[in-house]
Amino acid sequence: MAVDIVMPQMGESIFEGTITKWLKKPGDKVERDEPLFEISTDKVDAEIPSPSAGVLKEIKVGEGQTVPIQTVVGVIDAAGSAAAAPAPAKSQVPAPAKASVAAAPAPAPTPVPRPAAPAPVATAAVPAPAAPNSSGERIHSSPLVRRLAKEHGIDLSTVAGTGAGGRISKQDIEAVIAMGAAGGAPAASPSVVSIPAGRPVLVPPTPAPAAAPGAPGAQAHVALETAVPREKIYFGNYEVQPMSAMRQRIAEHMVASKRVSAHVYSVDEIDMTKVAILRAKSKDEFEKRYETKLTFMPFFVKAAVAGLRAFPTLNGSLDGTNVVIHKDINIGIAVALDWGLIVPVVKNADEKNLLGIQRTMNDLAERARSKKLKPEEVQESTFSITNPGVFGGLFGLPVINQPNVGILGLGAIEKRPVVVDDAIAIRSMCYVTLSYDHRVVDGAVAHQFLHKVKETLENWSEVLL
Repeated sequence: MAVDIVMPQMGESIFEGTITKWLKKPGDKVERDEPLFEISTDKVDAEIPSPSAGVLKEIKVGEGQTVPIQTVVGVIDAAGSAAAAPAPAKSQVPAPAKASVAAAPAPAPTPVPRPAAPAPVATAAVPAPAAPNSSGERIHSSPLVRRLAKEHGIDLSTVAGTGAGGRISKQDIEAVIAMGAAGGAPAASPSVVSIPAGRPVLVPPTPAPAAAPGAPGAQAHVALETAVPREKIYFGNYEVQPMSAMRQRIAEHMVASKRVSAHVYSVDEIDMTKVAILRAKSKDEFEKRYETKLTFMPFFVKAAVAGLRAFPTLNGSLDGTNVVIHKDINIGIAVALDWGLIVPVVKNADEKNLLGIQRTMNDLAERARSKKLKPEEVQESTFSITNPGVFGGLFGLPVINQPNVGILGLGAIEKRPVVVDDAIAIRSMCYVTLSYDHRVVDGAVAHQFLHKVKETLENWSEVLL
């Protein structure tokens, strides 16, 4: 009996997924609930278990392809027949064009061709069928892209897709929207070319011929010139690695955050000596009693909660011209993975004690690394914390995690000589930074928040055991 393998829905707001890796190949025997393939959505990466025991008969959607939920991506022969199975379906996503390598000096410079940009993964919004173009061919785009096009009155058939297979990306639509607001074509960007000596130089490109306003060629030119990055010239030995689906989403979200939020940064220094001594004295008994390790992070979470209670503007978000102040305090904790970065959320952190925060964080981090997180566990953060200090960083200036208006960055805790009561003392010190959205948060509030965080940690009073 044939059992269909379908692309699952990993959350209410998720309508498509990208297969990043098949863990089995046609002809392999699989057990029920055994990990079968890995997917990447705009929320989480996850391993998808087999719906039935049997033999993987066919793979219909190859690695790297993005399909809507409930799409049949493969077939299992539940009878267990190990008959010869067809080869895995090849992804229709074309390989990126190889970068040009400078050759021996030539009498005249040779321009470097620009490859098609890799397809970014767009965030799904509402389900909608893909629109056909004027020739009746299917236009490849995500629900979010179709919604944006509809809201701004853009005919998708006039937009040149820069994604794989001509897929229209969110950046393509945003480029057309930006040009509509600007009322004209963008200034031409410089191009990189090779000169006889083999060194790259920047020269002005030949301006593209103007197209009539509203003509399909005009919008296509806008989308291409805005969305396609200029190609680098590589010399000698090098390796080109395509961005993973997660890396593409991280890039998209970070660029969007820098474009949307007015980033400002404030820095303070905290004397962590009292907390460091308390933790060192209690961590062994804490682990023995509660079967979980005690790190510095829950101390910072508790201090951030105190700061957000005192200055709730930083626990807000912006909705048009309205500032939304959230009553729940949900702290997103950045977790570094071998393949990227994810921000699981400690929900209602203000209702948890130190032990509860530590256990929740350990559980979320462990499941993030094993790809077991649920989409709702990376949603609804109201403030975020990132910890470059765990890798030895003195401090960092993190990008705001949308739709938050603030993110706290933690530096390494290390002993330094400082002045205490007019004397030199060795203390465990830590730099902290606050990135905040100046559209909502002013510098005075940001520094008052940091001072509250500092005051809470330097005068720690909560009992650990």
